[in-house]
Amino acid sequence: MTMSETSVQAKSEDEVHLPPLEGNGNVHELQDDLESLRIQKSDVQVDPKVSSGIEIEHEDLKIIRRKLTSYVGFASLPKQWHRKSMKRGFNLNLMVVGQSGLGKSTLINTLFNKELYPIENDGLETAEQLEEVSEVTIETASSDIVENGVKLHLTVVDTPGFGDCINNIDAWKPIVEEIENRFNIFLEAETRINRTTIVDNRIHALLYFIEPTGHSLTALDIQFLKRVHEKVNLIPVIAKSDTLTEEEIYGFKQRILEDIRNQHIKIFEPPQYEDLDDEESLQITKEMISKIPFAIVGSTQKVQTADGRTVRGRSYPWGVIEVDNDDHCDFIKLRQLLIRDFMEDLKEHTAKVLYENYRTEKLLKTGITQDDSVFREFDPVRRQKEERALQEAALAKLEADMESVLQKKVADKEKKLQKSEAELIARHKEMKAKFLKKLKTLEEKKKMLENTKTTPHQEPHAQPPAKTRKGFLR
Repeated sequence: MTMSETSVQAKSEDEVHLPPLEGNGNVHELQDDLESLRIQKSDVQVDPKVSSGIEIEHEDLKIIRRKLTSYVGFASLPKQWHRKSMKRGFNLNLMVVGQSGLGKSTLINTLFNKELYPIENDGLETAEQLEEVSEVTIETASSDIVENGVKLHLTVVDTPGFGDCINNIDAWKPIVEEIENRFNIFLEAETRINRTTIVDNRIHALLYFIEPTGHSLTALDIQFLKRVHEKVNLIPVIAKSDTLTEEEIYGFKQRILEDIRNQHIKIFEPPQYEDLDDEESLQITKEMISKIPFAIVGSTQKVQTADGRTVRGRSYPWGVIEVDNDDHCDFIKLRQLLIRDFMEDLKEHTAKVLYENYRTEKLLKTGITQDDSVFREFDPVRRQKEERALQEAALAKLEADMESVLQKKVADKEKKLQKSEAELIARHKEMKAKFLKKLKTLEEKKKMLENTKTTPHQEPHAQPPAKTRKGFLR
């Protein structure tokens, strides 16, 4: 039996009925059965994109009548996820990279409207302090923030010393090693037997601060961006944009984007959900993308505007620049991208794209391959080989680290021994000089004594004793 040209028609605003059927067989009986099945419009939403025609090619068809008597409940899944997320909380791992004095700490505090990061020396490093910088270091600060009952565990990874050394050729290495080490820690946690306590410490976004020169990216900028763009969500920002005019900012952005395209550097762009978002949301996202790289100004200070408003910003002799004003800087767009609208997209892209690419590359280097043509059952031997390969790689890395530490200690010990040897040689020379000087003095004295002995002494002539007269005195 075939049924064709069936359409759904609404008799009223509250209920939907199936219309009469045309075809062979007991049509009237089937029509009565279908008429008894009523579907409330409040329970069913008809997608206009779906065709209303129903075609059944099977001749023998058994129709089972069912009535929708109650609300099923799977529409509450978002509420369940919301309740679970509220209990568990969220986490965000940010890394900030840039030269000293570009306002990295100030921007973090401005983003979360709270003093989360110390700014005592932000941009106030003395010449002596900068001269003492010899390498890039990694500093981590964590904070727990609560906003309207939503808990956020924020981790900020700072990289002091980047771009401040005399030789910045390998300034990117400690940062890349930190990103990869966090991937390795997460990968090792996934291979454990107990995986219930895995902490996501992967870097979800990297804010790269570009110095507001107004020209283009420097060689150091390009070298660093090319090293990290496939390992982290890269978000370039122009620091202290209040030092540039609008025309200078526009030209600077164009030259930066041109360098990024020419060097094939990947930066994070927010996704556009054309099927879900309305036109207004899509327009906001497109405008956000057009502002990359973001020209930002950071400040937690409250200042008074000319019209009497109290805003966050900076006061200058020529006026006030507002942080939360799209006409003055791109801070609001950066906050929307990083926190308000696309935080979960950043984390998802990190987990499903960046981390998976790194994991695949690392496993392939260890000799592990996967046949994607068919699905296979769990093979304990293969799993054991994978775990053994991971353990061997971890042991090799540990051995290399220990070897490097040992070499460093040996080099330090050799330097100390060389220094001690130089000190001993200098002391020996000094003592030898003193000894020779004393020896020379003694030899001179000896010679004088010998000369004194060889020279004959002239003794004075003895006077004959006076003769005494004997007898009586006259």
